[in-house]
Amino acid sequence: MIVTKAPQTDQDRLKAIFQSITAESCPHTYNFHLHTIHSDGRLEPQQLVQQAIDTGITSLAITDHHSVGGYWRALELLQSQPPDSASSLPHLWTGIEITSRLLETQVHILGYGFDPHHGALQPYLVGSAPSGHQAQANQVINTLHAAGGLAVLAHPARYRRSVKELVNAAVQAGIDGIETFYCYGNNDPWEPSPSQTRTLMRLADQHSLLQTCGTDTHGLDIRRRL
Repeated sequence: MIVTKAPQTDQDRLKAIFQSITAESCPHTYNFHLHTIHSDGRLEPQQLVQQAIDTGITSLAITDHHSVGGYWRALELLQSQPPDSASSLPHLWTGIEITSRLLETQVHILGYGFDPHHGALQPYLVGSAPSGHQAQANQVINTLHAAGGLAVLAHPARYRRSVKELVNAAVQAGIDGIETFYCYGNNDPWEPSPSQTRTLMRLADQHSLLQTCGTDTHGLDIRRRL
């Protein structure tokens, strides 16, 4: 059975996965940053999930911008699989990527394991970036927490402010983790960028943050970024 909500026991399971992630985890075991046609990706949700099944991924999240439409379509495909295949299917977590403001800088916050029906989250599921108070990072993080989810700062080394400044500010805002393992080029094969990874691992350890990985797929192959 695939759950669509995230009670505390399920959140603990997700935290345990994030605590186990290493530079080798993505993209063959886990992938927690994926886009579909429901935001700015090129893959149908069903195509994305079929690739995850074919490559043996054990857990993933579709993190479309301001939408969970792709999540619902992917969930339908997984739930339509024969019952005797359930043990070999990947676990699909709820996911989203929300445009936010942190230190007067536009950043992206990834949400995981939340209840997609939660009332507080609905303004962030309308397909467009929030504005004003709703766009402030602490408000986005608080909303994800209210919906039972975890909040992660996406690709921290892609912004105009320094990684250290942004991570420190995100910690003050209540962030749960950072996307430590990320490919800042478009390498084939995909691999975390070594220099940024080392810096982010140190900051994650310093602040006791969860660490995630994802290819940030926007193209037709979940093992690449574009």
